[in-house]
Amino acid sequence: MRTGEPLPAVGEALAALATGLWHWDTATGLVTVDAEAARLLGLPAEQVSLTEAQARARLHPVDWNEITGVVQLAVAEGTLAEVRIRVMDEQGRIVRIVRSRSKPSFDRVHKAYRLIGTLQEVTEPTPGTPAGRSAVTGDWRRSREAFLLDAGRALAEARSTQEVLRVTANLSMPGFSPDGLAVFGVAGDRLTIIGHHGQQQGDESPFSEMPLDTDYPAAEAARTGRAVYLSSPEQYKARYPLAWPLAERFGRRSWAFLPLTVAGRTMGAWMAAFTYPVAFTPDERSVLATVARMLAQALTRAGVVESERALTDGLQRTMLPRLGSQRIPGMSVAARYVPTGGGLQVGGDWYDVIPLPNGRFALVIGDVQGHDVQAAGLMGQLRIALRAYASEGHRPDAVLSRAARFLHGISDEDPSDPRFATCVYVEVDPATGVLDIARAGHPDPAFRMADGTVLTRPTSGGLPLGIDPDADYPTTRLALEPGETMLICTDGLIETGGHDLDTGWRRLRVILEEHKGDLEELADTLVQAVHGPSSHHTTGPLADRREDDIAVLLLSREGDGCGCGDTMTAVRPVRRTVLTVAQAEPERVAAARQQLRELLHDWSSPDQVDSAVLLLSELLTNVLVHTDSDALLVAEITGAVGERRLRIEVTDGGDDLPHKRRPGELASSGRGLVLIELLAHAWGVDPRGESKSIWFELYESVDGSGDGSWSP
Repeated sequence: MRTGEPLPAVGEALAALATGLWHWDTATGLVTVDAEAARLLGLPAEQVSLTEAQARARLHPVDWNEITGVVQLAVAEGTLAEVRIRVMDEQGRIVRIVRSRSKPSFDRVHKAYRLIGTLQEVTEPTPGTPAGRSAVTGDWRRSREAFLLDAGRALAEARSTQEVLRVTANLSMPGFSPDGLAVFGVAGDRLTIIGHHGQQQGDESPFSEMPLDTDYPAAEAARTGRAVYLSSPEQYKARYPLAWPLAERFGRRSWAFLPLTVAGRTMGAWMAAFTYPVAFTPDERSVLATVARMLAQALTRAGVVESERALTDGLQRTMLPRLGSQRIPGMSVAARYVPTGGGLQVGGDWYDVIPLPNGRFALVIGDVQGHDVQAAGLMGQLRIALRAYASEGHRPDAVLSRAARFLHGISDEDPSDPRFATCVYVEVDPATGVLDIARAGHPDPAFRMADGTVLTRPTSGGLPLGIDPDADYPTTRLALEPGETMLICTDGLIETGGHDLDTGWRRLRVILEEHKGDLEELADTLVQAVHGPSSHHTTGPLADRREDDIAVLLLSREGDGCGCGDTMTAVRPVRRTVLTVAQAEPERVAAARQQLRELLHDWSSPDQVDSAVLLLSELLTNVLVHTDSDALLVAEITGAVGERRLRIEVTDGGDDLPHKRRPGELASSGRGLVLIELLAHAWGVDPRGESKSIWFELYESVDGSGDGSWSP
């Protein structure tokens, strides 16, 4: 070509350089290539328009997906899109590698990408050469994809801001890894530092609380939502002369500042700094941009989790009492609450300790149906109502009756979602240890005696609160002896781990009987054994059962074995239980038999246990059949193991003394005293004015012979 002649057409010049042109419009879904580009793609050398599916068939599938990402990144940053592409034949073999350079744009009206670019064949460098090490090869791509998968999984599992920062600091990017990281947030019009890595503590001071309009790369990235790449100190100094003195002392050679964007909102910026020069090729920018997007999403999730946790902690502090302020003369209280049921980690379980006007105090524990925010709200209202009724001086039955009417009224406001609550209310006299218990559909309390024996003492009860506004809640009176501990809890402590009420109580009984620490340690042990890792080794028969919230309340009366001091020692030799069987409650005879078996759980002779249960049934049944009064049962075990004495005494209000008879073979009564005389080692009848007591004794025999030898 001579001087002064017109320049050749662009297409002719590119064809002379073995460079083709291609045009892609995602709105129409067509890819148009000229003759040279068609030849590079393995098609006849002529201009042709292809569908996206036809174009994709000529390219490696990984590279096609990469083109989409690089185009989106270039549009976001306003830069060129450059990518290497493997061209495939019909048999799936790589025939050549081409490089594409294009300037994409985004049509906001049609929400489509348009780009015009070039295609040029490149030669793969020799492995081991500097060019080979820096080339974007298939191995590098696979390493990058594996890195992004690992990074995405690790960031997705982080549940706090500190965990997200720790995961980000430990990311090892393929081929280039930053040695300094910083995450910036936006608070109003200020740039804040959420966390950093690779710098000394205090190095962040000049960069914290920086106005967003400051001439600083992170501020620009957060302000504009566009990434800033600085490949050299000279480029940093020329572009940000005011900020350069602050960054110079760290000795870095390259920097990348990427916006942290979620749902179209820029929440901050991420800085990755390198001690060696980085060119920030499109592939490297793609990796950094992908990590920035995952980091922004992880920080957003962590912020939501931390906000929920703060809400949960606030609700718990508001709705649960602080036992440290409760001083009960002669007694100790310990409590635990573990929310395990709902996504917000709040539920309907609660406990309370209420001082009463008469100098006594009340223990309350309950469970509102549900594991959501509404259950937590109802729990707070019900707790306040119970505290108000108790502070007015009402007895336990009156407190629960008023609470039932209160909760029923609240439930009527939303008939589509009625709620109820179970509850136990215990009024305690610290001076005498007398417990007045009213129960609304809740599990019975359990008692750990001074020698470690555990009994579940049945108490009278009514319907759960909120079902019937006119429900009655009878009161049961028990005594907490010195050295004894009472446990009341929600069903979450019993049933967590797939247990039902029976298997769950057996699990708790072992823990209560074997524990040797103080009361606080016992509370921790109960929760850890149910909710901790050890619960996976004691899974119950209902393994698919949904876990529930846990509330535990322990009350000990000072004495040997109570756990009020350093250890919970078992030195008291007396084991006792008291139970009343009313004329209108014959079903409590079964409860009395069960309590006696629990009292004799470690008795050496099973035959003697059966004999004691049989004789107790006879005495209680005689009172209910032959008198018009209630029966009072007192069972007591004294002495050392192997030489113990069991004494059972049943008192009634009748003054007619029993007489031993000789019933015939067909007689339906008259055998009670005969059985007592045959099976008991000693027995008797004690007149007491207008009442009487019938008692019998059994002496423990290790070999089960029951020879009656016993020394008091």
